[in-house]
Amino acid sequence: MANKMIYRRFGHTELQMPVFSCGGMRYQQSWNPDDEISDENQINLSATIRRAMELGINHIETARGYGTSEEQLGRVLPSIERDKLILQTKGSPKEDPNEFRANFFDSLKRLKMDYVDLFGLHGINNEEVLEWSIRKDGCLAEARKLQNEGYIRHVGFSTHAEPETIVEAICHEEDGGFDYVNLHWYYIYQRNTPALIEAAKRDMGVFIISPTNKGGNLHEPSDKFRNICEPLHPVVFNGLFCLSRPEIHTISIGASCPTDFDTQMGILDHLEESPREIETITQRLDREWIETLGADFAEHYREGLPNWSDTPGELNIPVLLWLRNLVHAYDMVDYGKSRYDLMGDGGHWFPGQKIEEFDDQEIAALCVKSPFSDRIPALLHETKELFTPKK
Repeated sequence: MANKMIYRRFGHTELQMPVFSCGGMRYQQSWNPDDEISDENQINLSATIRRAMELGINHIETARGYGTSEEQLGRVLPSIERDKLILQTKGSPKEDPNEFRANFFDSLKRLKMDYVDLFGLHGINNEEVLEWSIRKDGCLAEARKLQNEGYIRHVGFSTHAEPETIVEAICHEEDGGFDYVNLHWYYIYQRNTPALIEAAKRDMGVFIISPTNKGGNLHEPSDKFRNICEPLHPVVFNGLFCLSRPEIHTISIGASCPTDFDTQMGILDHLEESPREIETITQRLDREWIETLGADFAEHYREGLPNWSDTPGELNIPVLLWLRNLVHAYDMVDYGKSRYDLMGDGGHWFPGQKIEEFDDQEIAALCVKSPFSDRIPALLHETKELFTPKK
């Protein structure tokens, strides 16, 4: 039967994980966890969860940081047979593990659950948060205590970090290490491939965060990207691209309403024969990237660039150039602008600042190890023009 859910073993957790997970960030009432919840929004959220379960998407994923999401799920999930549900929530590591522990119990209370199947340390995005997590008697050790007390079945982490930090966390072994990881990996962002490989070596579950939205606003793709992906919808292509990797077990669908699952469900109809389709479309996308940007620049533009924290104005030059390149190669203007506008407000989730004034010679000197150091100032000026509203 078409669209019948497919399940994969979620690493050594041994959970049978649906290849789609229901992400809990977009359907909540508010980012303020104490806001009053309207009947209309709660009805929509309940219908979304019911639809997910009907489709076989029994992994419901949320986080303490997702506003009212946990509270609202607590009004729905207790009515679902517990052994048919895989529930994941996440909590941010804290310098004080006691605060981390207290926050976990607040989440459990909001969810109206006795335990969670998966608990992720949320946002191991830099070395400081990693240290809070993995040091002796840190938050990972505290999560393992909660596991031993029966409140958590498996412990993982979520991350928006640079690949090196993610690999460091994956390779950590004290306190049992981590059982699974939530990370970003999709066609337009494949830098975390080393993390996929390391996770597979350790038989860890791998969950891909937001492949549709963060993967290029593919629910509203540019005409150029849509045309290159023909005959598949970009959402379907990107989902197949992710799930064609054996290291990946599930991809998130950040549903805001019951119909948001519809396009992704079409992925199931292609999953068995996906290698041929994926290879053809991937080759077309790769060719467009290279022909538009030039082979040398397309492959090496990140090399030798300074860290954002070492740059005047905290310019995250690799990310700024990446967003610029996506516009040139695939006309991803709306996506690029949405990510650019986040800079300055994203904290360690999306570090760096928007482009203001800078000294061209100073930037070129900082980029001296780049093979394109002489071009980078002009490229940054161009990037600012692309994403700054005309006055």
